[in-house]
Amino acid sequence: MPFSVVTILLYAFAFVSSALVFYYLYFFARLAFYKPQNSVSADQSSLSIIVCARNEEKNLEQNVPVLLEQAYEAPHELLVVNDNSEDNTKMIMQWMAREKEGLKLINMEREAQLNIGKKYPLSIGIRESKYSHLLLTDADCVPASNQWAAKMQSAFEPGIEIVLGYGPYEKQEGWLNRIIRFETFHSALQYLSYALAGLAYMGVGRNLSYTKELFSRHKGFASINHLPGGDDDLFIKKAVTATNTAIMIDAEAHTISQPKKTWSDWKRQKTRHYSTSKYYKPQHKFLLGLYSLSQFLFYPLLVAAFVFNWQLALILFIVKSAIQYVVFSNAMKKLNEADLTKWIFVMDFWMFFYYLFFANTLWKKEKKTW
Repeated sequence: MPFSVVTILLYAFAFVSSALVFYYLYFFARLAFYKPQNSVSADQSSLSIIVCARNEEKNLEQNVPVLLEQAYEAPHELLVVNDNSEDNTKMIMQWMAREKEGLKLINMEREAQLNIGKKYPLSIGIRESKYSHLLLTDADCVPASNQWAAKMQSAFEPGIEIVLGYGPYEKQEGWLNRIIRFETFHSALQYLSYALAGLAYMGVGRNLSYTKELFSRHKGFASINHLPGGDDDLFIKKAVTATNTAIMIDAEAHTISQPKKTWSDWKRQKTRHYSTSKYYKPQHKFLLGLYSLSQFLFYPLLVAAFVFNWQLALILFIVKSAIQYVVFSNAMKKLNEADLTKWIFVMDFWMFFYYLFFANTLWKKEKKTW
């Protein structure tokens, strides 16, 4: 006897519920119950902190002094790459470089006009850096403490070449802020958990560290220079192995950014970020795609299943939600986002609309700008 539509719907709901529980327990629980080593190693590597900027005079004026106050004992430097800024970035940074020890300014003027995105100025910064380890952040990011550099570098144990950090957005009032912060947490939940499972696929340029030797060995961004993005996720995708990547989630090792103030600005930002996902490895595209599809289908199928078999629908909903709450709430505490715990299920429901909102990024052509 052929399957009825009702049977197919119930099986589909059972499948997506089971798939989500699998992701919660196999991947995300690794971060939720992760026990990090928070001690700072006395044996620190020499370090170059690199910030690329275009028209960021206000952020640089505010954040560069904080970057220079890092409590790091080994030799280190701060390089600011000014990529063809049209504001007062050059003047302000030249003044700072004269006054601040350990600060080096690299001005790029007209030589990068035919290059797209952030990769070229970042490559120049890495080429000009003096030290063996690289620590990357953005001009609009500020370290959560003066232990940021030391904490990030403490994760470099033997065999580790990449350290993935967390870059949250500042906590402010309003729904847009909660949505931005939840989406940032949710992305980190995935890439940090996958890294703990030996399947790292990306990092974020707001808080990322790797060795200069690794960058040279993989010929930098040569294979992705034609793309506007990818300086963090696509390079990491290329350079990671199952054993050369670590994470650092200590609250003192975060870098904090100012969130967008309008929905349209946030959508433009996220569209740019998602434009590189089509270039991920097939394994990662499958795993990330199955998770996203399961999230997207869960609530429509829940409604359908509830109509035809409310007992089954209720049981699966309770089991899935209970496991999700335990895993997500613990992960939020790990990432210093505990205030989002009360919004877990509201945000989970919102994700259905989120995927609708950004579905066109899968085929939309990338803009060739920062």
